[in-house]
Amino acid sequence: MDLRTPLVLDGGLSNQLAAQGCDLSGGLWSARLLADDPGQLVAAHAAYLRAGARVLITASYQASFEGFARRGIGRGEAARLLRRSVTLARRAAAREAERSAGAGEKDGGRVLVAASVGPYGAALADGSEYRGRYGLSVAALERFHRPRIEALAEAGPDLLALETVPDADEAEALLGAAAGCGLPVWLSYTVAGGRTRAGQPLPDAFAVAAGNKQVAAVGVNCCDPAEVTDAVRQAVAVTGRPAVAYPNSGERYEARGGGWHGPVTFAPVLAADWYAAGARLIGGCCRVGPDTIARLPAVLAAAAGIHPGT
Repeated sequence: MDLRTPLVLDGGLSNQLAAQGCDLSGGLWSARLLADDPGQLVAAHAAYLRAGARVLITASYQASFEGFARRGIGRGEAARLLRRSVTLARRAAAREAERSAGAGEKDGGRVLVAASVGPYGAALADGSEYRGRYGLSVAALERFHRPRIEALAEAGPDLLALETVPDADEAEALLGAAAGCGLPVWLSYTVAGGRTRAGQPLPDAFAVAAGNKQVAAVGVNCCDPAEVTDAVRQAVAVTGRPAVAYPNSGERYEARGGGWHGPVTFAPVLAADWYAAGARLIGGCCRVGPDTIARLPAVLAAAAGIHPGT
């Protein structure tokens, strides 16, 4: 994967699905639509492609065999739904390429599909992905993640997004589970106050990926935009790899009462700082929609000194 120039990631899948009128209630969150309404996922991916995203993250973040089992879905069908998440992103890319060609629009270039592998806490659907420290060993976490990764890898994504990881122990487990799958990965922590959500110093957390040739990029996501620049610098310094950066809007979710509160602090112009710090995969997470993503290509092109036609 060529990361000499920046690649624009998509934004929050759940907020786009909500804008489309989808019901995301329940423990599977956006992954429920893999079974209930896959066309909505294709439409959401397409919205980000039209905004200029060149990397689509699949709707498998909260998907797990255990979560599907709670809905009465067996392992064979659950594996098929995990693979479907990759197929739907590919379908969106193909349809959007056909649409833009028919409209005489400029080809935006190849679209990469990153299969999302969310943390163990996401499958619990209780917010513990923002705490980590589940009381499970690295080996137990690796056993949980490996079947999900194997199912996703069978569908042929371009890479795996090991994302919203709260804990360096889980990062170790994820990298162990992904070893041998034949795909590059990015490893992305969710952070707060300059540490992982489990409280580990970022240099120690990023060091888990140092020297791992399978890792294409290391960084942060699902965090306050103000955390990104310093975290990216540390990720690059520790690993020598390009960074990935896709924070939330800056609003804060209150689990007790529900809903998002506070100001939006994600400003597309900040992406120039993230690029300068070493990020090459740049987008948005929760509450960052297509309108915001649409402003990133120009910001990043200017930051990278890329001129039209080059």
